[in-house]
Amino acid sequence: MRSVRRLECTNSVEKVSNVVSEKEGSQSWVKRKRLAVFVSGGGSNFRSINQACIEGSVNGDVVVLVTNKHACGGAQYASDKGIPVILFPKTKDEPGGLSSDDLVKVLRGFEVDFILLAGYLKLIPLELIRAYPRSIFNIHPSLLPAFGGKGYYGMKVHKAVIASGARYSGPTIHFVDEQYDTGRILAQKVVPVLANDTAEELAARVLQEEHKLYVEVTAALCEDRIVWREDGVPLIRSKENPEEYY
Repeated sequence: MRSVRRLECTNSVEKVSNVVSEKEGSQSWVKRKRLAVFVSGGGSNFRSINQACIEGSVNGDVVVLVTNKHACGGAQYASDKGIPVILFPKTKDEPGGLSSDDLVKVLRGFEVDFILLAGYLKLIPLELIRAYPRSIFNIHPSLLPAFGGKGYYGMKVHKAVIASGARYSGPTIHFVDEQYDTGRILAQKVVPVLANDTAEELAARVLQEEHKLYVEVTAALCEDRIVWREDGVPLIRSKENPEEYY
């Protein structure tokens, strides 16, 4: 028995409290989580997460997709699967998009617990961050804090990694704050940069690990296995051994 700090979410309202961990082998019921995924492109990470939900390896369901491009591959996939698609933000190219306040209302209406950014290229508005504290996550194709920030997305990241001479790269999943790629890091996976890599080759290997890592982290979120160290660093509690964190 030992005391830990655990993040508990109920209908997207955060509660952090000191709790006593259960004895090894004990089980507790965890409600199935409701997920919103944000995409701007093909949505391959979205597809991996949704498939994991369908297969039962994630204790949750994607209940709504948010996109800034109504014709993107991720939006088409969602429509084909019967998942509602919401446009955000309202722009000249997408006049049917919602305002920040209306988006929060819509997500509340869907009773969303967690928001997962999966290749969404717009900055998340402050209204949404305040409405979903410690409940919005993003995946980035480099080992943050390296090669992150405004302008670092897609193939630009992998080109910069190779040009720097870095020997390792890989995906990072982090909490979302008011800036690009500066939120607390939750999980990373190392991918070697080979001597003769092209940006496309490196991107393909990193993407393979993205799909695995995002599903793994989403499963942890939906099982309430995120804990916080006293210094504010988030950790994931192992499912196999509740006394271990990574």
